[in-house]
Amino acid sequence: MGSRLFLSMFSLALILLGSSVGAEGNPNYKDALLKSLLFFQGQRSGRLPANQQVSWRSNSGLSDGSLDLVDLTGGYHDAGDNVKFNFPMAFTTTMLSWSTLEYGKRMGPQLQDARAAIRWATDYLLKCARAKPGKLYVGVGDPNVDHKCWQRPEDMNTVRTAYSVSASNPGSDVAGETAAALAAASMVFRKVDSKYSKLLLQTARKVMAFAIQYRGAYSDSLGSAVCPFYCSYSGYKDELLWGASWLLRATNDAYYYNFLKTLGANDQPDIFSWDNKYAGAYVLLSRRALLDNDKNFEQFKQQAESFMCRILPNSPYSTTQYTQGGLMYKLPESNLEYVTSITFLLTTYGKYMKARKQTFNCGSLFVTPNKLIGLARRQVDYILGENPIKMSYMVGFGPNFPKRIHHRGSSLPSLSRHPQSIGCDAGFQPFFYSPNPNPNVLVGAVVGGPNQNDGFPDDRSDYAHSEPATYINAAFVGPLAYFAH
Repeated sequence: MGSRLFLSMFSLALILLGSSVGAEGNPNYKDALLKSLLFFQGQRSGRLPANQQVSWRSNSGLSDGSLDLVDLTGGYHDAGDNVKFNFPMAFTTTMLSWSTLEYGKRMGPQLQDARAAIRWATDYLLKCARAKPGKLYVGVGDPNVDHKCWQRPEDMNTVRTAYSVSASNPGSDVAGETAAALAAASMVFRKVDSKYSKLLLQTARKVMAFAIQYRGAYSDSLGSAVCPFYCSYSGYKDELLWGASWLLRATNDAYYYNFLKTLGANDQPDIFSWDNKYAGAYVLLSRRALLDNDKNFEQFKQQAESFMCRILPNSPYSTTQYTQGGLMYKLPESNLEYVTSITFLLTTYGKYMKARKQTFNCGSLFVTPNKLIGLARRQVDYILGENPIKMSYMVGFGPNFPKRIHHRGSSLPSLSRHPQSIGCDAGFQPFFYSPNPNPNVLVGAVVGGPNQNDGFPDDRSDYAHSEPATYINAAFVGPLAYFAH
């Protein structure tokens, strides 16, 4: 263990030393891509593998599921806490998979890291879908108890309740997203592990059938176990559309096309997130109209263009604010989750348009693929430090980055430094309230980001700005791979 720890620390030191500036004076997108994927190792729950590089983390949650006599070990902690919320975790998995499908050829050596990050989630999501007939497990850990504690995942002694949905307690939203994740991942593994890919797709079909047959919001079924943390505020229709869109792409089965036509495409989103999937589904479906010239998907192309018109700063239909420094500003809490997700759609739709030399209009504004891609690049560059306060919002990237992130494992001493257990309350004083930088650097983590005045206090208690999350990073991987190439 000692030599492994030394090697891990040595490799981590080399990773941190990676240059933050690329050859053309732009941010070093390749370095940022490597770090954005390394972050997921710091979020792992379960028994860690021998090649774990984030060495200050150790095994955790090894009895997850045991209260229900099932194995629900593995998966990711969603953000700075120790809960496994499957709704955002499945979205994270879908976005990592989409990033890999669209940009895998541009990832170079990081393609293996992307697959490993996806598989850590899908191994767990498969357990959740297959543990008990008629049940889909959707999370582990009581958030109301967990959030009252400031302790390392390795020390967790809070109740690890397992939450599930079923025919009598439906959850079409979380089931639709889980089906999307499994279907998207099945395409990632199709050529490298066909047996695993088939299992993912077969499970995705079953989970989607459950989402369609037993309609209902998981927030209504599970109440305070998921609300207000990851309530399905946008309802479940968007997940049915998103899940069916991914299954259509994975199977080409007309059943899913016919089903999604029954849902209509009349929503007017100006956001894309773990909760609201409409814009993502429109861009995903528009691929068929743009790349395959399939007229059946024309309405989704129009919806995707309308979405872009609500995002572009000079569009007469824009509903999107920008800070003085040029950052898209959607909501005061964890704004960068919307920025990275929308930036993924800008890059991807721009890439589709470029492939077919397409343009469109937002009223009087003429939109070329480069207009979308240029806006995406400005968002990426802002996050990586090209902003009024020269702060990189990716931990461990560039000379100036957040040092006091709202993250339990990062802010508490590691087991090797502090072998004694740290209880539920013992972590607050002196660690949570300490003015010092976190002892463990969660390399690659993208935090909630600056306020609307481009300011950032770097304060551990300010979770709205200083907390990282898996879904912020997952959507960022695609644009980073695009610009790294």
